[in-house]
Amino acid sequence: MGPGIFLIAIMGCGEGDAPCRQVRTLEARYESQAACTAATEAAVLQNTDVDYPVVAAECVAAGAQPRPPKADQVQRPGPGSADLRISPLRS
Repeated sequence: MGPGIFLIAIMGCGEGDAPCRQVRTLEARYESQAACTAATEAAVLQNTDVDYPVVAAECVAAGAQPRPPKADQVQRPGPGSADLRISPLRS
């Protein structure tokens, strides 16, 4: 995608092939899709307070609607790479 302003949409995902739902849009603005994409991992880690088992982030052009993925399309960390200090589960 060419020049423009990009925002990060936070998605909450359930299980199976149900589509994820947009739960918030972050205020930070990015001048390129590459800069936005680079910020998505940190955005997910900072937005684990949503009431979904899986949280995802998607860069969208300002004014555009995100295309929510289905839960089974969300990329998850590989074995041994999850940061267990950050968990959506609360004790």
